[in-house]
Amino acid sequence: MDSLTQIVLGAAVGEAVLGKKIGNKAMLYGAIAGTIPDLDTFASFYTDTVTGLEIHRGFTHSVLFSVVFAPIFAWLVTRYEKYKDFRGWCWLFFLAFVTHPILDAHTTWGTQLFWPLNNRLAFKTIFVIDPLYTVPFLVFVILTMFQKKESLKRKKYNRLGLIISSSYLLLTFALKGVAFYQFKKQLKEQNIAYTQIETKPSPLNTILWTANVETEDAFYIGNYSFFDTKSIVFSRYNKNHFLINDLKDNPKMQRMIAISKGWYTISNNKDFLFYNDLRFGTLGLDYNNQDFVFSYQIHKYGNGSISFSEIPKNRTQAKKLLTDLWERIKGN
Repeated sequence: MDSLTQIVLGAAVGEAVLGKKIGNKAMLYGAIAGTIPDLDTFASFYTDTVTGLEIHRGFTHSVLFSVVFAPIFAWLVTRYEKYKDFRGWCWLFFLAFVTHPILDAHTTWGTQLFWPLNNRLAFKTIFVIDPLYTVPFLVFVILTMFQKKESLKRKKYNRLGLIISSSYLLLTFALKGVAFYQFKKQLKEQNIAYTQIETKPSPLNTILWTANVETEDAFYIGNYSFFDTKSIVFSRYNKNHFLINDLKDNPKMQRMIAISKGWYTISNNKDFLFYNDLRFGTLGLDYNNQDFVFSYQIHKYGNGSISFSEIPKNRTQAKKLLTDLWERIKGN
């Protein structure tokens, strides 16, 4: 999830653990702890693209990280804070650390919650930025801040924030189930034989959902809004995996394929090859849109090695996506 959401969650968790003891300091330390797991993003400045993608939401987003580093941070804080309850600080840091990846596990990218195991936990029920989750939660955290630490209202506001946000997360599973049923129904009616299907919410909401559908030689992407009255239109994207037949055995290519879980296409533009990660869709919802959210140019070198460089996005593409989303949410 985005940094603001993780700060809000961390603050609420910190308050739940030590708010009655140390007041707003509990929220401050919880907010700080809630952002620490995302420090793994700095690895991208010191590694190649593939390694940076592998590291993101890895060790720092695991239960092991929470268990190991919670007592370390608790010890550091008790060196200078007046409140010396080591156990209390341990719980604050552990819960602020571990709730971060648990929330991230609801997104498309997922987390290696049980690192060093390679499996990523990804429920794909919420987008990385969702105002319906964050805004009400933020309101209750702010209300909590302005209450005295012994106040019953303080406890009530913080608890309401945690309950409402958690209830919304549970609701997204039901919404995903409804969307999944509609996608399967439409695929059957349109005689599209598929091998697997994955559904996820579109950016910034849980009203419009996207399905990635795999067939033998292509992928289909379709969108469904709860306000739809017409059939779902699926865009077809040829896999074109044959374009990298000479690179299939390259270790870096194999790692990239593993990162995208096999949901990728290869495109050729002006003799340059591009690796498109389909899991995150396109920068626009028009039919057969070719601007993928995550697309990487493949660079070949004389010694047989390869590298990937991400294609940058611009404001025009982002503006188009937001416009398309608003129109599509209202139904087809």
